[in-house]
Amino acid sequence: MSTRVIFARGSLQISHYVFLATLLVRLVALARLTGSTLFRPAGGDMLFYQQWALRVIHGQWTDHHAFYALPLYAYWLAAIYLIAGNGAFLPLLIQAVADAGTAALVYKLSAFVAKTNNVIVGCVAAIGWTLYVPAQAYAAVLMPTSFAVFVFWFVVWQIVKTETAPTSLRTFLCALLLGFTGMAVANVMFAAVLVLVAVVVRPSVTRRRAQNVLMLCAGITIGTSPCWLHNCLVARDPVFLSAHGGVNFWIGNNREATGYPHFPGLHAGQAEMLRDSIAIAESGAGRPLLRSEVAHYWSSRAWSDITAGPLGWLRLLAAKFANFWSAFEYDDISVIDRLRVEHVIFPGPHFGVIAVLAIAGICVGALNSSGGRYIAAAIACVAASVLVVFVTERYRTAAVPGLLALGSIGLCNAWESALRRRYLRVAGYCASTITAAFVIFMPRADAALLAFRAYHEGLQAFEAGDYARAHDELERAYVSAPRNAETNLALGNLALHEHNVEDAKKFYRAAVALDPQEKSALNNLGVIALEEQEFPSAVTFFRDALRLEPQNAKTHYLLARALMATGQKAEAIREAETAIELDSAQPEFRELRERIGAQ
Repeated sequence: MSTRVIFARGSLQISHYVFLATLLVRLVALARLTGSTLFRPAGGDMLFYQQWALRVIHGQWTDHHAFYALPLYAYWLAAIYLIAGNGAFLPLLIQAVADAGTAALVYKLSAFVAKTNNVIVGCVAAIGWTLYVPAQAYAAVLMPTSFAVFVFWFVVWQIVKTETAPTSLRTFLCALLLGFTGMAVANVMFAAVLVLVAVVVRPSVTRRRAQNVLMLCAGITIGTSPCWLHNCLVARDPVFLSAHGGVNFWIGNNREATGYPHFPGLHAGQAEMLRDSIAIAESGAGRPLLRSEVAHYWSSRAWSDITAGPLGWLRLLAAKFANFWSAFEYDDISVIDRLRVEHVIFPGPHFGVIAVLAIAGICVGALNSSGGRYIAAAIACVAASVLVVFVTERYRTAAVPGLLALGSIGLCNAWESALRRRYLRVAGYCASTITAAFVIFMPRADAALLAFRAYHEGLQAFEAGDYARAHDELERAYVSAPRNAETNLALGNLALHEHNVEDAKKFYRAAVALDPQEKSALNNLGVIALEEQEFPSAVTFFRDALRLEPQNAKTHYLLARALMATGQKAEAIREAETAIELDSAQPEFRELRERIGAQ
């Protein structure tokens, strides 16, 4: 009886053990999380999804605009909250199950592709995923990453496990799943390229390739239909999934782009960045815009920068490629270090080590089978989806299951070569490992990158009320990158909280000097001037802020107060009435209007 038959009969049982072991690790982390400050989202993308879900369960199913962020995860949270209450435990429990499913898929893929030592190869790869630190972290926060990774590699497994083209039904179901999941994480739909290649290139039992291609298109169309039907019929705006792709494309491809998220003129938080992008686009157009028009505004700016400097854009692509394979961990939601410091997650490997082993594995024959080549193609699809925009740790996490498969195959092949005294092959493996490690672990000297973690740690400490730690982290970020507008803004907010008004003004002015579109700094300078009865200065600051965000009702209200104090009653009335038009639910806006009229 062949080893392949033995493996086929025993794989399901072993994959169950892998699933249960990984689930146990995730449940321990979840139990630890319940006693952590991170159990309830206090900011960032997690709070963005939480607040969106809460709006849905309170009856705000739509704002009658095209979606300006991918909606599925928020509506999924809302469905759970309606059934089981607003706690985070059940959503995180389901994410733990999905992540354990990914570990089982990693085992199956690795063991199936390996030519020898199938079970050992599969177990090594699965253990790598179980302990992979970013996977542990993203399974423990309110983010759709775990689901997207599971769906992506489930589809890859459907392709790898047979030597023939997928049937029409399997093609349709895979496409349907990809389309549906794409409403939470759009990058997952890059796996459709693999399905298309398998349909066109592989031998087909039915020889109905054209029909299978149509089934692929039909599955994606039906799977994404809740999005595009809402956008076309409810919002009357021709947007396929979400219009925020325009600003994401600009962030990743503007002339100041670094290959990591860089938001010149925009705030970094998800909700703030989306609001800023709409306000700036509408300010540039001089009128309210459809969300598709906002997307076109930002994508047009990106293409203008690309065509104005094509060589610079090619260098940017090379920088993104280097960032993708770098050991540097750009965790844009700043949860990995916090979960590790609070002992929620277990120690384990990071991307750099796994990437080194995968590259070395390719050099010793990990791609000598059709399955191995499809795994490499899947990794290339993930890389392509990331290079379109920018590199973050959660984006490139989708490539790690494939890297683990190739790395474990290479590691076991090298071990077997050593046992058989094939020293030349072992030397090649060691040389490729050393070379890959040198390139991937090359130190990053960019001061902005060094300041990134400290800034986000300080920001989250401030939001959590840990002001001493916030001060230390933000000062550390300031030392590394004193000319970063957002760091100066955060230090100004901290100084204002500590009633150190002079320092607050110094940092706010620095933020505005570094970034003239820093609306929050302008608003806060206006508030300080208002409190210090420097009314003409307050008027100037608020007017500058409104030029950047003309639809901000609170700023119109504050400007009305400053104008009233300077005796400009007619203008004050107009500003108060504008604030009421923009947000009629605020009683202080009407009180101010009545008070000005009474004078």
